[in-house]
Amino acid sequence: MAEEFYSHRFDNGMTLVAQRMSQVASAAFTIALPMGTSMDSPPGSAAIASHWLLRGAGDRDTRQLNDALDSLGCQHDEHPQIAHMAVASAQLGKVLPESLAIFADMIRRPRLEDGTFEPCRDLVTQALEGLEDEPMRKCNIMIRERFYPHPLGRNPLGDKESLAAMTPEGLRQHIARHFSPRGCIMAVAGQFDWEKLRGDVERLFGSWQGQEPPAIQTRPAVRGLHHLTKATAQAQITLAFDSATIQDERYYAARISEMILSGGMSARLFTEVREKRALVYSVMARYHYIKGHAGIFVYAGTTPEKAQETLEVTVGELRNLGKNILPQEISRSKTQVKSSLIMQGESTSARSDAMAADWYHLGRLRSLAEMSSAIDAVTMEQVEQYIAAFPANKLTALTIGPAPLNTDVLKRGS
Repeated sequence: MAEEFYSHRFDNGMTLVAQRMSQVASAAFTIALPMGTSMDSPPGSAAIASHWLLRGAGDRDTRQLNDALDSLGCQHDEHPQIAHMAVASAQLGKVLPESLAIFADMIRRPRLEDGTFEPCRDLVTQALEGLEDEPMRKCNIMIRERFYPHPLGRNPLGDKESLAAMTPEGLRQHIARHFSPRGCIMAVAGQFDWEKLRGDVERLFGSWQGQEPPAIQTRPAVRGLHHLTKATAQAQITLAFDSATIQDERYYAARISEMILSGGMSARLFTEVREKRALVYSVMARYHYIKGHAGIFVYAGTTPEKAQETLEVTVGELRNLGKNILPQEISRSKTQVKSSLIMQGESTSARSDAMAADWYHLGRLRSLAEMSSAIDAVTMEQVEQYIAAFPANKLTALTIGPAPLNTDVLKRGS
């Protein structure tokens, strides 16, 4: 069945993109507002704002707003991203107009009252403190802070000082500056009528006005080797190195290489680091990208006694990635990448998220058929050429544990 795509740019600068999925009864939307963590002032602003939006909007107070969303069966989520704040909801297609109307109030007429600010700040503070109990998540945040140019890798939760310094009036001004139709992308996937959808969005958002989002000013990435001493029974190792961006023609070769490293229990990292040597309780590699940058991020969780060997074996596998690639590794990796795409294609929420990202990063929408064909077309030679172009030599590393590790193995390949 052909995939039905639509797009429209309103006079105020807001863009609506959509994919009609006639086989489903639901409809999901993602609204990407140009107020991401890279624009936070102070850090943590977008995280608090994502909670504050739910504390009343338009004629509804907090309880009435949540009751209205629940009565429509909205499965909603509000969270900060690097360049945007994502406001998303999935519901039955027949109640899509009513749901959009509520979210229009949240975005254009949030109450943002002084009395509801403190509970929202407390939620973010608790999440920040909770990172101490989530070592993998903490490591991933900390290495992105060092790998990407500042502030693109900033911790979305901010820090204790920035959260404590925030005020209701300051955050209101920050929201007023950045909530704008210019740079705002709304993506809708599922069951809808395009002409009605476009008319509803025009009615709800057409009179909305705002400024062009400011350019993000960056500083060079810190990168390098870092250790955080912590008296724990576990040791955490994270590594990162450059990869092809989503705009790069080598993007699909990068995704296949990621799967060769970490695409399941038969992948190289799991086989060599865990199964053969029993060094870790968890090891994985994940591709991650932002606008203009991308990397392969590797995580290994182990014991302090095994941490040194874990580091050396893991780095060895990263640097041997281009050696002796087997046809079955390529085939299996293609299947895994395509499987994730097919499962994404069956979820209206995943599709709306993906379309908003595609429009921001590529300025167009990719169909599942296009992506599937592109994956099929990747050759062994292209994977080898990609690995040669992006070797795991200049590694950024972050370790957490009782004592620093010997990092000579990281320096030898640089």
